[in-house]
Amino acid sequence: MNRLDVEAIRAQVRALDYVRGTPAEIALWREGDAEARANLAIEGMDLDADEHALFDMLRAESVPPPLATAIVLKLLDHPDADPALAISPATIRADG
Repeated sequence: MNRLDVEAIRAQVRALDYVRGTPAEIALWREGDAEARANLAIEGMDLDADEHALFDMLRAESVPPPLATAIVLKLLDHPDADPALAISPATIRADG
């Protein structure tokens, strides 16, 4: 099982240079997140506790959705991930 080190990811996010969302934008992003999470649950693909914590942290840090997507791609070491993004896939650790 893989576990996210959300606090290590938070530290990396805080070191990034990005424009944080306004309170109005963040409210819209939270609403969109809630809808997406509900849809995932309906489809039987509910997020686990670590994934919920990750997305909650990204909202708490006012990360815009495009950057949040880029961060997730980098954490997953996805081929489409931006190699210049200062987020380490090593913040996902195997427990076992």
